[in-house]
Amino acid sequence: MSHNGTVARQSRVTVPSPGCLAAIVVPVVAVLIAASVLMVMHYRQERVNERNMAEALDRTAALARSYARDVAAAPNGFPGQEAVRDVAERHDGRLLSYARSDYSLTTTVRFFGEYEDTSMFGVSHSRAYQCYSIVLRKGAEGAPQARTSPLEKCNVI
Repeated sequence: MSHNGTVARQSRVTVPSPGCLAAIVVPVVAVLIAASVLMVMHYRQERVNERNMAEALDRTAALARSYARDVAAAPNGFPGQEAVRDVAERHDGRLLSYARSDYSLTTTVRFFGEYEDTSMFGVSHSRAYQCYSIVLRKGAEGAPQARTSPLEKCNVI
């Protein structure tokens, strides 16, 4: 009571009990930990997928060089379109264009390399595609010389 006989108001500050505070903080911390673990896992999977795709594209470059060597090694000059198509298919490629003259052969071939694409739901097999322009010209000694160039865009027929 106050000094004049009336009831004085007291302001009370209530503090939640430690158990109540823990019931609020623990789930929030658990969700934050789970989210950060999922983010790290996703980041790692993306890096692995990028590395796998880069390796598959490197394999397409090796296939293009091997294709060029096989076409250049064909007997009796430059091979015909069907022979070139067969060589491309043996090297996991698809012949997109073929142009031949007396002194040169120009082809465009789309090669693919397979790789594993991982996600939280499992592993799937994907393909990385790259097109190359392969130009063979008869050199000074008559043997074909190959020049292989990757293309930015690939016109698929």
